[in-house]
Amino acid sequence: MSQAPTKVVLLVEDEPHILTLLSDYLAGEGYKVLEAVDSARAFEILATKPQLDLLVTDYRLPGGVSGVMIAEPALKLRPELKVIFISGYPIEIQESGSPIARSAPILAKPFSLDTLRSQIQQLLT
Repeated sequence: MSQAPTKVVLLVEDEPHILTLLSDYLAGEGYKVLEAVDSARAFEILATKPQLDLLVTDYRLPGGVSGVMIAEPALKLRPELKVIFISGYPIEIQESGSPIARSAPILAKPFSLDTLRSQIQQLLT
């Protein structure tokens, strides 16, 4: 029985301890995690990594960039990419008017790691 290929998650979060906590958790769950602390790094990863299965992004990021501003072009490049937004201000995502904001799950901070795991499992299976 062959093992399923490892799913790759791009995690975009500017808060260092949240990034580390989520990255360590996802790696422990068997995912390959690529970390970005800002939009520049996120776009660099999107442009250079051949396999990405899931984008987990904070909404409010440095430089006035939102998670939606990363997700929309990411989905144009990779239509099969799944997206989860995480935010302390979930209403801002819904009010952004973006089609992806209406269809992607939004987890309001603070959320449980179990909630994150079940959301990922729903999207990736």
